[in-house]
Amino acid sequence: MSLNRIFIAVLLLLLTGNSFAAEIWVSTNGSDRNTGTEQQPLATVAMALRKARELRRLNDASIKDGIQIHVKKGIYHLEEPIFIRPEDSGTPDSPTTIIGASNWESVLSGGINITRWHKLTSPVAGLPAEAKGKVWVADAPLIGDNVLQFRQLWVNNIKAVRARDVESPTLNRILSWDHKSETCWIPTPKGIDISNAKGMEMFIHQMWAIAILRIKAVVVQGDSAKLSFYQPESRIESEHPWPAPFISKKTGNSAFYLTNAIQFLNKPGEWYLDGLNHKIYYIPRAGEDMHTAIVTVPYLQTLVKIEGTIDHPVSYVNFKNIAFQHSTWLLPSQAGLVPHQAGMYMTDAYKLKIPGTPDKKGLENQAWVGRPAAVVEVAYANHIDFEACSFEHTASTALDYKKGTHDDMAQGNLFKDIGGTAVLDGVFSDEADEVHLPYNPSDKREISTNDKIENNLIIDATNEDWGCVGIGAGYVKNVTITHNEICDINYTGISVGWGWTKTANAMADNHITANKITHYARNMYDVAGIYTLSAQPGTVISNNYVDSIYKAPYPHDPVHWFYLYLDEGSSNITVKNNWTPSEKFLKNANGPGNVWENNGPMVSAEIKNEAGLEKQYQYLLKYRIVNPDNRAINHAAQ
Repeated sequence: MSLNRIFIAVLLLLLTGNSFAAEIWVSTNGSDRNTGTEQQPLATVAMALRKARELRRLNDASIKDGIQIHVKKGIYHLEEPIFIRPEDSGTPDSPTTIIGASNWESVLSGGINITRWHKLTSPVAGLPAEAKGKVWVADAPLIGDNVLQFRQLWVNNIKAVRARDVESPTLNRILSWDHKSETCWIPTPKGIDISNAKGMEMFIHQMWAIAILRIKAVVVQGDSAKLSFYQPESRIESEHPWPAPFISKKTGNSAFYLTNAIQFLNKPGEWYLDGLNHKIYYIPRAGEDMHTAIVTVPYLQTLVKIEGTIDHPVSYVNFKNIAFQHSTWLLPSQAGLVPHQAGMYMTDAYKLKIPGTPDKKGLENQAWVGRPAAVVEVAYANHIDFEACSFEHTASTALDYKKGTHDDMAQGNLFKDIGGTAVLDGVFSDEADEVHLPYNPSDKREISTNDKIENNLIIDATNEDWGCVGIGAGYVKNVTITHNEICDINYTGISVGWGWTKTANAMADNHITANKITHYARNMYDVAGIYTLSAQPGTVISNNYVDSIYKAPYPHDPVHWFYLYLDEGSSNITVKNNWTPSEKFLKNANGPGNVWENNGPMVSAEIKNEAGLEKQYQYLLKYRIVNPDNRAINHAAQ
């Protein structure tokens, strides 16, 4: 028998039960040389997709009612992203569905487990005296001859803290910032010699965004130290005006902490990677047994990439009950991180000597941005659904519908321990376009349209980049964001819009309804539960419940927080029937046509109570932990 006939015969063995339903099985104890039946499962989802692709190429009769890829329970450590292409597309009658076991027991992980821990017994240069006898050490993983670079570490899936000079929420304050020399003065850390620390970084809080700067040199002069930084972040941080390091006698200068030096390793739950000597050091928390603990570091930035082209999109591929865990994001280690807003990082930015652009006569700055990596990235695709999945332990964005997405849905998912934004949708700015230019492409297929983000629970997001948001939508059209519950995030709950412009653009007819947003703005201000930018006619913000904003410890303006916030250029938006404890709203440089109606504590209890997860999704609430650190809450006057 020819190899082709053998292969076709093997494909026919995939049929189970209904003669018109194809099933492919994957197991951690399977083999990619197997047939893919339940009795002889494959080892990887990638191979299952290849087999499904062949069934579609051959137009096999088995796929009449679709293809189901069953992923049995277990942890699947990925060595490369799963790439789903146009050839993997299903149809309305024959979708491809990747299904996991119940309770998120089917895990796609971008992490590597670190084993063979032992108590540190030999001296290590720079290790604080108070840490001696408490530190455990393991070999760092190597990729070829190079040590794996990573910025996160989880012990039994609880995030550990990269060694730092102070313990949150206590931060120090900068002394001054010299924009011309691109240097910063800080108080010299007490009892810590940082003059020769290698690989050290500065995390700085500035208004509505943070920055992460790689420290090039330290000059200590008594009780003060001068820091200089590597490029390109040194230039961008010192040239861009918004948001810049803040200097204020009234409310205090920008807060900061230093991280990534063995000199800071002195508290339980802290870790440090010695890349030169290929060692990982960790001080266990109470109750952690390093002989049995599961210690994970992230390896992949993206676990699943779904990408078509504008003329050949990916269609009708669904994920159900899959857990996505452990991702990295290495840009801050390679080029620093200077975000503009909502997690979009600046690639260039500066103040204009003579203000004004064709779209905004008074504009006094320009910026260009990039987009952070995501665990799952979707572009030029339609009917791509994620249902009852979990996204946990990520360094950056969890789920990103980047561009040219249509009729996609994220429904009933858990987003927990997310480094950046939980869900992004639509273009913010292409890297070549200045951020204030209105986006309105001639080919409307580029515009993310008719996507739905509904009944998701988002908790403890934005815990790496504090300036990210719970749900962020850029230039989107007819996108529905409804019945989500968002809590314990560092900045805004839901942000819709981009561009700071009244000019007509790609945005229109978006619906942000019946969401429940509480315990937000844990660290950042100039903020709201729901925030908008730019003209978006037909957009409706209604029936939402916004409450319990944190008293953030570091804001430059302690009263500059809001429940609802229509920022620059917001136009032709209807805001009605939103329950908030008081009418603390902001309308900043808005355009025409906005309608505000019945917002505040007078809104009916029925609207308040119906916001958030609908009944069939409320089982997700068992994963919610609200205000775990018992932080103070702001209460606006009625």
